[in-house]
Amino acid sequence: MLAGAAHQPRLTRPHTFGKPGAMVLRLIAVIAFCAVVQSVQAASEIVVAIRYLQAQGESHSHLFLYRDDGTLLRQLTKENAGQDLDPMFAPDSETIVFTREIAENKFEYWTIEPKGGGLKKLEAEPEWYATTKTSPYFVWPEMEGSGDDESAPAFGSRTQKFRAPGGSVELVLHEVKGDEDDSVNGPEHGKHYTLRDLKNGKSTEFPQIPGFEGAVEQLQLKDKPDERFLFDGPLRLAFFGVHLDSTEGDTDYALDLANRRFVRLSRNWAAPFPLPGEGAFLSMTYVRYVEIPGTKKTANCSYLERWDEKLKPLRFAREGTAAVCYGASMYRPGKTPATINLRRSGD
Repeated sequence: MLAGAAHQPRLTRPHTFGKPGAMVLRLIAVIAFCAVVQSVQAASEIVVAIRYLQAQGESHSHLFLYRDDGTLLRQLTKENAGQDLDPMFAPDSETIVFTREIAENKFEYWTIEPKGGGLKKLEAEPEWYATTKTSPYFVWPEMEGSGDDESAPAFGSRTQKFRAPGGSVELVLHEVKGDEDDSVNGPEHGKHYTLRDLKNGKSTEFPQIPGFEGAVEQLQLKDKPDERFLFDGPLRLAFFGVHLDSTEGDTDYALDLANRRFVRLSRNWAAPFPLPGEGAFLSMTYVRYVEIPGTKKTANCSYLERWDEKLKPLRFAREGTAAVCYGASMYRPGKTPATINLRRSGD
């Protein structure tokens, strides 16, 4: 019997390969684990300079590293020797360079690794850092009729037309001469604007679109007057600005062309920054008169936010805080451009 057993096929021995079903389950588990690891490794990271305002004493701006899903990974700097601002991922993403303002108009340049080590003062500002500008974002255009060109149509009697990429819709921004609301930059302006569906020929007046509170100018990418839409993945957006009053300043809205609705981006202003290839965008969001915790004092604050394809915002800051964003940088592995940079000055 021993001799016969020795000649049995090796595949019948369970200790050699185990049960086929168990093997498949283990293989699936390994593949799933590798996929999760790759996903985590490929996740975009955002470094944000945040100054949390406090009731007493001088507050300081420090660097905080987040994943793009809002998870705080770590606080990178803690020194109170100055204000840390304008962080930027280096081209190789191995380090982050930032400016430290130690006195009025007196600056130092530092570098730190995203994992928190290697903090080092630099002898000079790196050339790539000095020449890197803020990434493209949407701004107010130059309003026709508001400058020195006497031949331009007067504000309140203009008609502008902007066709979306692909020719799906056209926005007809028509103002009626003599209409009080159309003659000023303020709420209720834009009630004669229409959205034309170029496929079925149907026109919809802006007041009939949910969320409409006013629209004056369609925003454009900075220095690119012909780029007035954000079409990326599921996003089909146009942005409109409107002046509220001298106290609240300006605000802006995203016109969601896919779902036919207006979404207000901030109580005050929010500057949208496209994230090419993501179907999302960042915004530098400004909020006036935020109460500083522990005091009745208020401050004008700013926050970095990320908006997803459903136009749901995610704020990169602690909840319930009064804070000022002093710049940010996003590293996006495998995407173009690899970095999105927001300088404090907007330059």
